[in-house]
Amino acid sequence: MDVTPHRDEGIGAPPPHQAYANAPDLRREMHQVLALGAERDGRQARPVAGPQVDATAAERAWLLRRAALMDRMAFDSPGPGPVAAAAETAEQLVLHDRRHPYLVAGPRHPDVITPAPGHRPYVRQEYAAWTAAGAHRNPNRPRPDEEKDT
Repeated sequence: MDVTPHRDEGIGAPPPHQAYANAPDLRREMHQVLALGAERDGRQARPVAGPQVDATAAERAWLLRRAALMDRMAFDSPGPGPVAAAAETAEQLVLHDRRHPYLVAGPRHPDVITPAPGHRPYVRQEYAAWTAAGAHRNPNRPRPDEEKDT
């Protein structure tokens, strides 16, 4: 379990306040991540208009946003439950990125960031790179800071 979430030395990941500087507030992001999950699971229809969705990139965007949300929640409430959830969702993103390394947006591959400090710094690296790139790897989803409330 990642019990030292603020210790990213030697990894090169941005600190949480920097990685999530442009992130929507937690409540809004939770709503959006749940909506993406519903689309992913088929509980909600995807928008018909727009370009074709790359399923692998869409899956990664959902995994990344969910892991970032859990990481942020663990900083707000650093108890064992939130920290464990953040570590678990970070690991799921890492597993996905190992299978699809061409989707890694940041400078370091997930295997460079060892499990000793946990993979939460990798989530921060990827979220910061994803927002800086304007979420170009998933054109059907704008950057989190550009999304409009529905």
